[in-house]
Formats: sequence, structure tokens, C-alpha cells
Amino acid sequence: MSHMKSLFQLSILALFWALMATGNAAAAEEGANHNTAGGLSIYLGVLPAAMIQGAHPPDHPEAEMHDGIPSGRHAYHITAALFDVETGERVEKAEIDASVAPLGLSATSRRLEPMEIADTVTFGNYFTMRRDGEYQIALSITPEDADEPVTVEFSYIHRN
Repeated sequence: MSHMKSLFQLSILALFWALMATGNAAAAEEGANHNTAGGLSIYLGVLPAAMIQGAHPPDHPEAEMHDGIPSGRHAYHITAALFDVETGERVEKAEIDASVAPLGLSATSRRLEPMEIADTVTFGNYFTMRRDGEYQIALSITPEDADEPVTVEFSYIHRN
């Protein structure tokens, strides 16, 4: 039964990454998980860390990604996929600093690290989200050839 659960979790994770990897930046509209700024089209993903736990063998690189998968029901993996607005091409070289805060409270900040999945690069890291309600997720993105960072904010409604 444990093997079936792991296979199911891996399937859900693969579907999520496939959607992130094949997103069409030109066709998307801005919404809860998409925004544009500074010539970038940014897609945001929020996934419970529990979906990743057990999905990889202990010696797999993703098992240790971002200092390892945190345990607990309040751990979430926040991801960002970047595309050039004009060309629709994926932006794979950038530094992204994220801050995540429940509305009206202080933020937790971390660097979103590059992750190569299905021959594409997405950025991510783990955050704790204990409270139900609205969270502000701010990304400061500095593409490889940029002098100044691009800042974009998302409003995310979280339910445990």
C-alpha cells in the first residue's frame, strides 16, 4: 500500500511539474498564479511538501533539494516559472528572492533555488504556512542580464 501511495504522489508531482514546464506564457491571463512585470511572465505554484515526501528514493537529488523536504502538515513548496513575454521562451538563469507572509504579519524570506525538471528550469523552496487565509507572496527577480530586480506580488488564499 505504501508503494501505491508513493506512486500516486509521484504522479501528482509529475503532473504539476509538467504543467509548469509546458505553460504557454503568451496565452496566459494574469490571475492568482500568474503575473507579468519587467518583460517577464511569472507563474507561481504552491504545493504541500507532503506530496513530495516519499516520492523520491533517499539517494535522489530532489530528496535533498533545498536542504531536504520538511515534515509537517504546514510545510509547502513554493515554485516560480519564468518566461520572456516577447518570445515566450523560458528564463532559466535568474536569482529570485521570495517573501511569504500571512496578511498583516511578518514575512519569511528565502531564495528560490533553480531546479531542473523535465529538461527545464523552475525555481523553488519550502515555506511554512500555518494559518488559513490570505498570504502575500512577493518575488524579487533578477534575470541574468538585468541590472535591476523585477518585483511582483501574488495574493494567495491558503486553506489547511
